[in-house]
Amino acid sequence: MRITSKVLWVAVSFSLAGCGTINTVFRPDAVTSQNLKDSRSHCENVPRIYSGVIYGFCTLNGEPAPDKSLKDTSLIDHGGSTLPVVAVEFIASGVLDTLVLPYTLYRQSKDGSIEIFR
Repeated sequence: MRITSKVLWVAVSFSLAGCGTINTVFRPDAVTSQNLKDSRSHCENVPRIYSGVIYGFCTLNGEPAPDKSLKDTSLIDHGGSTLPVVAVEFIASGVLDTLVLPYTLYRQSKDGSIEIFR
């Protein structure tokens, strides 16, 4: 197997691990709604067009869990090192959202936005 195909497989596997597009386009709406409720997001709905990127913003906009504090070592350890992961996730979601744009346009016109029920 050539090195380029290995790199491609690794990149695809990494991007699909937590990609917002996978969560919003290929999973049921109830799962997306529950995930955003669990992250304590302030979003009330997620439009289907470029939903992966918007899902990422909604997840980042969520309130911190009540059992976490600023003195928690897990928050301190990951402080500045999570920025590249977030950037890669947004880029991957943007690319995948563009690839599935015809499907999401159809679903948006047929079903409307994904509602987040509280």
